Amino acid sequence: MYRAVTRNIEVVVTPRFMSDRSAPEKSQFFWAYTIEISNKGGETVQLKTRYWHITDGFGRVQEVRGAGVVGEEPVIAPGKSFEYTSGVPLQTPSGIMTGRYGMVTEDGEQFDIDIPAFSLDSVHASRTIN
Repeated sequence: MYRAVTRNIEVVVTPRFMSDRSAPEKSQFFWAYTIEISNKGGETVQLKTRYWHITDGFGRVQEVRGAGVVGEEPVIAPGKSFEYTSGVPLQTPSGIMTGRYGMVTEDGEQFDIDIPAFSLDSVHASRTIN
């Protein structure tokens, strides 16, 4: 579990390697990740955009930008949460993801919240000590 809090909005990420959707012999590795966004503040907010910075085990970077998450732009009232699950494929057995969500208040104020960096690990990744 990975956690970040920005402006009283908590983002918790739980990644998991999906061996049944991966084919290591073809350099195809897949992870699912579940994200819970909890509004611990006093104002209603809406998630409008997402930005992902995905780095594979060779250091190659993919950037993904778009509207909402999983086809939604959820409104999250104080004390409420929104949870979704998505996935990411890589050509390496490990990687890392981080990013941010673009939010807006009921008054129209726009701000970003952090998505914590989280590790994408599989049993196929070799561990090294530097």
